[in-house]
Amino acid sequence: MSRDLTRDGLPGGPDAAGTRPGAEPRPPGTPKSVGIVWGLLILNTLGSAGAKTIIPLPRSLIQMATMGALVAAFALALALNLRLRIRASAFLFLLTLLLVPSVISSAHLESGFGALFRCARLALFVGTLWLLSRWWDGSPTFVRHHIRLYFAVLASVAAGLLVSPGAAMPELYGGRLVGALWPLTPPQIGQYAAVIIGLTVLLALDRRTDGRSAAMVIVPALVLLALTHTRTATLGLLIGLVLAIGSLVLTSAAARRFFGWAVLCATVAGVAFNSALQAWFLRGQSQENFSNLTGRAKVWDALLAAPRTTSEQLFGAGLGDKSYGGLPIDNSWLAVYNEQGLTGTVIVAAIIIVLGGVALLRPPSLQRACAIFLISYCAIASYTEAGLGDASPYLLHLTVAASLLAVPAAAAPLSTPEVPRRRIPQRARKSEVT
Repeated sequence: MSRDLTRDGLPGGPDAAGTRPGAEPRPPGTPKSVGIVWGLLILNTLGSAGAKTIIPLPRSLIQMATMGALVAAFALALALNLRLRIRASAFLFLLTLLLVPSVISSAHLESGFGALFRCARLALFVGTLWLLSRWWDGSPTFVRHHIRLYFAVLASVAAGLLVSPGAAMPELYGGRLVGALWPLTPPQIGQYAAVIIGLTVLLALDRRTDGRSAAMVIVPALVLLALTHTRTATLGLLIGLVLAIGSLVLTSAAARRFFGWAVLCATVAGVAFNSALQAWFLRGQSQENFSNLTGRAKVWDALLAAPRTTSEQLFGAGLGDKSYGGLPIDNSWLAVYNEQGLTGTVIVAAIIIVLGGVALLRPPSLQRACAIFLISYCAIASYTEAGLGDASPYLLHLTVAASLLAVPAAAAPLSTPEVPRRRIPQRARKSEVT
């Protein structure tokens, strides 16, 4: 990747110079250690369940690594922000509010003591985001961290594929690409690939990176996305890019050219490779299996039909592993309803609505386009993936969107201090008169 995608210092960073005495100085720039904190948060959200790796990793060891990463991220963020300077954020306020139904429902211990542990994890996760909010200035800083760090995760997936193709594409997952070095599932890999592809395309359109560097990110990520056969990530990428580039069409000639060529190429590819695309999309499934979303619909119907008390309807059954009856829920809204009740569902909906509304009110820009892409991707993926109600990559995507929509804090102009008047003795005044 080019210097544009990997550097930490960005032009236009806040400056502490020119502030009046007594006013809170603006940070001189985003420290490089913020990227380390972000990487630790990403490590925490990678999860511990997935395919069998080349070198067997005990799940307890992986959980220790991921939880240790979260504790280290909070400690480092606190060390970087000892004065606890934070930015007012409706997004973070709503995330903090989401802790209320989580704690209320988990306190009943219907999901065991693990629910309280997950509440503590969510609180530490949100606390770290509050500490990082000091460096939200509307610049693409966190976008670059996001691309660079998830590209590193995908590099580990590619390395596992080269070392052991059989372990990376096992029959257990229907020949779909998984993580052979770290246990990652095909939907996870597809999500990471789709997100960095979309963000890199938008950076390239705004000339924040050169074409060669963008291709070094986009091409390998596209190959990995194709090998995962992940339909949700592919649709989220396409629809998210259409909405994001559409927000730039009226103000960017590059966006108009890209949009026109993309539509032309998609049309030609759709006609020429219709059968191949259809086979890739169906993944060898029957029409019945495809219509019930690979068995997801049966789990959803059972979850909605289950009897619930008034408390469970309002606050849920407590934070769990996003499953019902031993099967994954694979739907963010139903997972939140099951674990945090209607209260949690309303809060999560408010998060999406607030971020989307703020993005629509912003003038056309790269930051707005990236935010629209991330928000729309998370909204689309929420139908077949869980994670909006707990510490997850989806909350990190939305955090990047919130940082892009933050208005840079204006430095207060330097006020000229009043010069005290020197007192002239009366005798001197008389001598000056005479």
